[in-house]
Amino acid sequence: MTDIKQQALQCRDAAQVIAQLPAADKDALLRAMADALEADAESILRANARDLDAARAKGIAGALLDRLTLDGKRLRGIADALREVARLPDPVGQVTRSEVRPNGIRVERVRVPLGVIAMIYEARPNVTADAAALCIKAGNGVILRGGSEALHSNTAIATALRRALREAGLPEAALTLITDPDRQAMIELLQLSDIVDLAIPRGGEGLIRFVAEHARVPVIKHYKGVCHLFVDASADPELALRLLLDGKASRPGVCNALETLLVHHAIAADFLPKAGAALRARGVELRADARALPLLGVEARPATEDDYAAEFLDLILAVRVVDDLEQAIEHIRRHGSDHTEVIVTGDDGNAARFVHALRSAVVMVNASSRFSDGGELGLGAEIGISTTRLHSYGPMGAESLTVERFVVHGEGQVRHPDLLA
Repeated sequence: MTDIKQQALQCRDAAQVIAQLPAADKDALLRAMADALEADAESILRANARDLDAARAKGIAGALLDRLTLDGKRLRGIADALREVARLPDPVGQVTRSEVRPNGIRVERVRVPLGVIAMIYEARPNVTADAAALCIKAGNGVILRGGSEALHSNTAIATALRRALREAGLPEAALTLITDPDRQAMIELLQLSDIVDLAIPRGGEGLIRFVAEHARVPVIKHYKGVCHLFVDASADPELALRLLLDGKASRPGVCNALETLLVHHAIAADFLPKAGAALRARGVELRADARALPLLGVEARPATEDDYAAEFLDLILAVRVVDDLEQAIEHIRRHGSDHTEVIVTGDDGNAARFVHALRSAVVMVNASSRFSDGGELGLGAEIGISTTRLHSYGPMGAESLTVERFVVHGEGQVRHPDLLA
């Protein structure tokens, strides 16, 4: 038996223990994990510094380096996210539906843990803690396989979290970190269909496609985040500008950052010069269509079709002037990635049309795309964002790591009583 399979089997056994824990015990464990992270802050940040030095030596920069970076504030945020997950209702055992059938049997739908979750991720050390917290909250075991560029950070975080498991008298294998950097180890993990119940990749499009192509277990996919902001003719220009700057410039290297700005032609001459000046002042490169270019009032370059389908993950924004709401919807349907779309409008009818016409996982009316995040949407933290329509769609929290099963209560009813006469 290989090391990977042995570790997966141990995690499956440990998951059975976690699945039986009362809600209060799981919540106490999560709080202890948060305390352990803060107690180990110095060693975690030292480990992260080693990863950052190695990354810079390899020429890694931009969004990838930002995602890899930890500091005191971010680490406290990770610990706080664990405590927030602990405060959430326990999804395990929730009865989502109950009805009595004509024959008297009572049929319930009850949430139960999925089992073993495989997390495959790149330079995101926060995922190590977020995934562990959400999986344990939902009564699951988790196998973590982070990228080699974050190995020291992930190991230090996992060490703290596993210590909390051990001190609570629980099997450490419930949180298993795969440290083998060989991709073959990842492939082997993804093909353990009799042990692993779900794989969730988080990272660039290349990683997610690799996981989807090699997995024999179900995969939650989210290839990229091409998020749009549409400024309707009835929009408040100042509100639109705030949402635009927050969505594009606050943290451009994340999947809920804006990548394309669509502006109704009736407001474009007033809005685009102000937007262009504000964006360029924040270092944003603009790529615009022929109608938007002369209105921006700042240096910009012509946009290509590829620009409108791009997830830049950088201070780059594609811009287009559209004739109306329907053309904006058509553009998003053609170029979007089903992640997050925003409309800025003062017209309730246009807002409703925008919401119902698009199938994206998150649709927002007069709110920043940066709220498309599990923590901001009340999930405490998120294990990923699904843009595939499986059992979960959009930001995924603990509830998304459970499934509904049927529990039937009867009083001796049989389906064919005539056979017993």
